[in-house]
Amino acid sequence: MLRQLPISENPDLLVGFETSDDAGVFRLPGGQALVQTIDFFTPIVDDPYAYGAIAAANALSDVYAMGGRPLTVLNIACFNPDSAPAEVWAQVFKGAADKTHESGAAIVGGHSVIDNEPKFGMAVTGLVDPEKMFANTGAKAGDRIFLTKPLGTGIITTAAKNDVASPDELAAAIKAMTTLNKKAMELGQAHGVRCATDITGFGLAGHLFNIAKGSGVSIHLQSSALPLLPGIEKLIQKEQATGAATRNKEHLGAALVFESTVPDWLRDVVVDPQTSGGLVLFSAETLEGAVEIGLVEAGEVRVTVS
Repeated sequence: MLRQLPISENPDLLVGFETSDDAGVFRLPGGQALVQTIDFFTPIVDDPYAYGAIAAANALSDVYAMGGRPLTVLNIACFNPDSAPAEVWAQVFKGAADKTHESGAAIVGGHSVIDNEPKFGMAVTGLVDPEKMFANTGAKAGDRIFLTKPLGTGIITTAAKNDVASPDELAAAIKAMTTLNKKAMELGQAHGVRCATDITGFGLAGHLFNIAKGSGVSIHLQSSALPLLPGIEKLIQKEQATGAATRNKEHLGAALVFESTVPDWLRDVVVDPQTSGGLVLFSAETLEGAVEIGLVEAGEVRVTVS
């Protein structure tokens, strides 16, 4: 569908949709650039406050994934006011507001429509220095790959909907999803990182493939190094992998290669869609506080997991 849309020729559009990056970046007079993104989704947890906080952290993450700082947000809300007490919907907004204030951004308004299936999220505007911007097109052979959050939120939230996840497993996933990527962005900026992405719906492999394609490189992941949320292997064995994970794997096709030593359950983790996942940072230096999970190599554009 997007291939049918014309590519913008505006010289001030630094990042558009053609590279499947995390947000758009538009240069302003005076040297700064706007970062703009939008994201919203249906509830993935029962607690309305946690849902709002997760949705906010997820939307704000795309600005951090470009190396930017959020400035303002607009709430996007779709719900039926008669389907639950006003206090329930207010908790969704409260969770989002608290997380937005933690980021330093300001809520300037929003829009709501009546919808029987609830949806919530935000449009976020931030600022970035174009000379220090992250993008998904700058990976170089020899770069080390670092991840700042554990994987498995899609598996745990699916298991929670099926009453299979334990309270502790769900709490760990909520803690990860409500953690802002602000410190991860600052870590990357402090070490001169210029290539990064956040891990969301396409899963780890899908987002890294976008970097491999945009940068013309091959990415090698070490499966044993991947940080995981608790209980993931057990939940996959209980058939709690998501349908979206299967679609992510099918979409990548031959561009995703698993070596025979990688267990089947861990293959599901690599394509598991994440909500408010961590940043992947590409750096020649060690990034303290992030987990090293792989290496960029010259060669065929693909993601290999060993």
